[in-house]
Amino acid sequence: MQTDVRPAEMARINTPELAKAFIEEQIRDIRAQVKDGKVLLALSGGVDSSVVAALLIKAIGKQLTCVHVNHGLLRKGEPEQVVKVFREELGANLIYVDAVDRFLDKLAGVSDPETKRKIIGGEFIEVFAEEARKLENIRFLAQGTIYPDILESVAGIKAHHNVGGMPEEFDFELVEPVKLLYKDEVRCVGKALGLPDNMVYRQPFPGPGLGVRCPGAITRDRLEAVRESDAILREEFDNAGLSGKVWQYFTVVPDFKSTGIRDGKRTFSWLCIIRAINTVDVVEVTPEHLPAWLIDRLVKRITTEVPSISRVLVDYTPKPPATVEYE
Repeated sequence: MQTDVRPAEMARINTPELAKAFIEEQIRDIRAQVKDGKVLLALSGGVDSSVVAALLIKAIGKQLTCVHVNHGLLRKGEPEQVVKVFREELGANLIYVDAVDRFLDKLAGVSDPETKRKIIGGEFIEVFAEEARKLENIRFLAQGTIYPDILESVAGIKAHHNVGGMPEEFDFELVEPVKLLYKDEVRCVGKALGLPDNMVYRQPFPGPGLGVRCPGAITRDRLEAVRESDAILREEFDNAGLSGKVWQYFTVVPDFKSTGIRDGKRTFSWLCIIRAINTVDVVEVTPEHLPAWLIDRLVKRITTEVPSISRVLVDYTPKPPATVEYE
């Protein structure tokens, strides 16, 4: 029986051989746990849930149903991309749920970070429960929980939607095949499973999505400012050849405005924070110091193309003392 504690003797998965052995072990464990039951997978399209999907497909095939929930906190173009890749290209049994208004209405006026995470996590479970009731014999819920999620939740650093965010009355049994792995190990397993590089090395994305990059009470206009500035940042990193060299990069738009000037007139607009970091296991991270020309270009594009933003800052704080995300 797998626990939430990684055994001290567990070898770091950093070779194809170790990854293959892990995959074979998990396929046996999944089949033993699920038997002839059906599994519902929360498929965000990120690295962790994609690797779990591939493992489950190998282990139980058509017993798996993937659910992609658009909660309104995804990056620009992401819902469309998830549907295209998983349903059209990989042939997964994928259910798409548009729950944008449902999530944002529940989050309206909520500023406490942990409360926001609990709401998002709880609503996710409710959505999955509703989808399960539409299907027959769904008894298992698969999740892309990884070990840093467990460590941070247990330590009280932050609650993750897939750790401790479950309601007391929970009708599903969890299937979490990568929950004792670090992010680098998950990528190694993904490569061994034959997933494409653009999926395996995709930037990690938090379960609560852009909700943790919109600190304070989420408003639709500020959320859109995060989404648009993030899209510009990702495009410029691609153009600069940094997308495969920097582990994670994103923008944050806090609930704080500053005085600015646009078209010769005073404005009172949001500020945008750029964060780019490198890490191996997410336990410690170091900031990526961006070239001055790239910072200048990002400042110009973001303040020009996102009218609600008038100021851009760059965050060079390592972890610790800061965490990767702002909430």
